[in-house]
Amino acid sequence: MGGALQWRRLKRGCGAAIGKCATSVTTVSISWLARGSCARDIRAVLSDWRVRVTLFSQDVQDDRLAARVRAVLKDVGRVHVPGVLVEAAAKALYRDMLEIDWRLVFRDQSDVYEIKPEDFDALPETNRADVIRMVHGRASTGFQYFHDVYRISDKYESGERRNGALAEAFAALNSPPVLDTLRKLTGDERIAYVDARATRFRDAHFLTTHDDEEPGKHRLYAYVLNLTPQWSVDWGGLLMFLAGDGHVSEAFTPCWNALNILKVPQPHAVSMVAPFARAPRYSITGWMRSRAP
Repeated sequence: MGGALQWRRLKRGCGAAIGKCATSVTTVSISWLARGSCARDIRAVLSDWRVRVTLFSQDVQDDRLAARVRAVLKDVGRVHVPGVLVEAAAKALYRDMLEIDWRLVFRDQSDVYEIKPEDFDALPETNRADVIRMVHGRASTGFQYFHDVYRISDKYESGERRNGALAEAFAALNSPPVLDTLRKLTGDERIAYVDARATRFRDAHFLTTHDDEEPGKHRLYAYVLNLTPQWSVDWGGLLMFLAGDGHVSEAFTPCWNALNILKVPQPHAVSMVAPFARAPRYSITGWMRSRAP
């Protein structure tokens, strides 16, 4: 990013963004603003990775847009906002994800496992089959996941990696201007910290039903920033929201440069990525919390 994380320029005529990825009451686009009063710029300028940030300037924090987002969150518990970042910023984050050191994660009855994807692929076929059998067995009856992850927050806070677009994004998320904006969008003054991880879902990757509530984690809202350049609903990888009767009440396609915010707790899952998907599903995910871990 060359030291600058920029958010998408908002301008009149941007209404075409709505409906490209989701057409429902939970989709809130910048085009919702009245004609002739679209916001001007949303920018985050990082002088360096030590976080000196100006993100949402006063002239772009339109009260009507924030009110609409708050209303949808209150009524439905989730919101989909397409076209969040400027193209340069979204592409910088995507490029960074192509270069990072991923780990394949999954769990059994009591432990979480992380392994380099290339090391997993190098296992003898019988060993891989045993792992897949265990993963699928647990997934059929309980919570399970099988996908790649890169823990942005942990890398940054440990000092292992504090440069690059992903590190800058995490620093920006926890700057006072951005935290203030998130409080305004959600209407929740408790937000004090935002963690972040990059995820990559490849062929046969999935995340079964869960609600993100975990004692002591202080999670208020989950978020997903989708950074997959192209995706088809037929490829799977859908963020699905589940109703009490077991039906899928709504699903979001992982569209390029779209932000999803969902209130915790809320049952949701990510459907398995199909073997014919032509690319991995990339995103930055995490939680808005009432305190840092």
